[in-house]
Amino acid sequence: MIRKFISRVLGRKGSDKRDEPALIAVDQHGLQREQISRGCRQTVEDLQQNGYQAYIVGGAVRDLLAGLTPKDFDVATNATPEQVRRCFRRSRIIGRRFQIVHVNMGAETIEVTTFRGHHGEDGAHGGNTAQTDAQGRLLRDNVFGSQSEDAARRDFTVNALYYDPSSETIIDYHHGVADLQQKTLRMIGDPKTRYREDPVRMLRAVRLAAKIGLAIDPAARRPIREMADLLDNVPPSRLFDEMLKLLTCGHALRCVTRLREEGLHNGVLPMLDVILEQPRGERFVVLALEATDRRVEEGKPISPGFLFATLLWHQVLATWEPLKNGGEPAIPSLFLAMDKVLHVQAEKLAITRRIAGDIKDIWALQPRFEQRSGKRAYGVLQQLRFKAGYDFLLLRVESGEVEQEIGDWWTEFLHASDEARAAMLLPAAPGMAKKRRRRRRRASEDTGQNPNAGE
Repeated sequence: MIRKFISRVLGRKGSDKRDEPALIAVDQHGLQREQISRGCRQTVEDLQQNGYQAYIVGGAVRDLLAGLTPKDFDVATNATPEQVRRCFRRSRIIGRRFQIVHVNMGAETIEVTTFRGHHGEDGAHGGNTAQTDAQGRLLRDNVFGSQSEDAARRDFTVNALYYDPSSETIIDYHHGVADLQQKTLRMIGDPKTRYREDPVRMLRAVRLAAKIGLAIDPAARRPIREMADLLDNVPPSRLFDEMLKLLTCGHALRCVTRLREEGLHNGVLPMLDVILEQPRGERFVVLALEATDRRVEEGKPISPGFLFATLLWHQVLATWEPLKNGGEPAIPSLFLAMDKVLHVQAEKLAITRRIAGDIKDIWALQPRFEQRSGKRAYGVLQQLRFKAGYDFLLLRVESGEVEQEIGDWWTEFLHASDEARAAMLLPAAPGMAKKRRRRRRRASEDTGQNPNAGE
C-alpha cells in the first residue's frame, strides 16, 4: 500500500507528461506503410532525409484505421514552408492565413503543413499571434510550433494522429486510437471554446460522426444546438466548401439527417424543414441523397450542381406555383422563381457561378420534358445538360411528382433509332399551330417583313 501511494504521488509530481504521446506499434494498430500512397511516402522520406521531422497526419490516418480509403494524404513537419519548398523542385507555397506547401509527386499533390503553435504566443519561427473576433472566431492564426502543440490545436482526438511510415508507428497525444476503437468522436479542449474559434467544427462533427459511424461525445454534442447561430459569422464560401464535403462523403443522407437533428441546417439549408415536412419533398430528397451515396460507393463522379439542384428544387416549386397561379407566364415565372431561391441561398452558401449555372440548366429543362411533339423533343436531346436533367426527371418520377409515363417515354426516346423516334412523337396540342403562326406574324410585323413571303 505504501509503495503504491509513493509511486502515485511521485508519478503525479514528477511526470505530468502531457507532451509525451503514446507510441503505438504496428502490431497494435495494424496500419502498414503499403497502405500509404507512394507519393506521400516519398514526401515524408525526403523531408526526413533532409533532417526534418515528418509524419502523415489527420484524416488519412483516421480513415485507414477505420477501414476507409482516404481521399488524399497530408503531411505535417517541423520544417517551415520555405524549408519544405527548398526540398522539392516541384512545389509551391500557397495560402495567406497559414502558409502550406503543395508538393507534386507524379500525379499526386501532397499538402505539407508546418506544425502549428499555441494561441496567443509568438511563433518560434517568426509567425504572428492568433487574432479572434468578438465571438471568439479565429481571424489570423499564422503560428508555428512543436508537434505536441500541433496536436493540441487539432479539433478532434481522431484527427490528432501522426503516422511515421519508416517505423510504422502511430504517435497519439490525445488517445485518438482508443476513441476510434470505442466509436467516440471527442473534442480536444473545451468544446465551446473550440466551436467559437471555428464554428465549422460543428458541421465537421456531424460529417465525421456520420461517415465513420461515431457517437459524438456528450460534452462535444451538448453545445452544438445553442451555438448553431455562430455559423452566421462564417464566410458563405467556406460554408459551401464544407457542405460539399458533407454531401459527397458517401453518407450524405445520414449527414443531412444529423444536421437537422442537431439544429445546424438553419445555418446552411434553412428550407430543409419545409422540404422534409412535405411527404413528396422528403421522398425526393431522400432518393437524391441515396443515389449520391451509391455513386460515391461505386467510385463514380458527383455533380455539385445536380446535388444542390435536388436540395433546392421543392423550394423552387413553392416559389413558382404562386407566380403561375397569379397569371404570370409559366417559363418566365420559373426563371424568376429560380433566381429568387438562389439569391436567398447565396446568403448562406456561396454557390459558385459555374455551379449555379448548372443548377439553373437542370431546372429549366424540367418543363421542356413535357414537350414531346415535333422538333421540340429533338431540341431537348441537344441540350448540354440533358443527361443531368433527364436523371433529375427520373427522380421526380420515382418520388411521385411526375407521371411514370413521361419518364418511360423519354427513356425509350433516348435509346430509340431515328425511325422509332419519329414514330413516337406526339401530335401537337390543338391550337399550337395557330399560336406559332400568330407569333411569326407578330414578329414579322415588328420587323416590317411580309409573313407570306416565299410561300
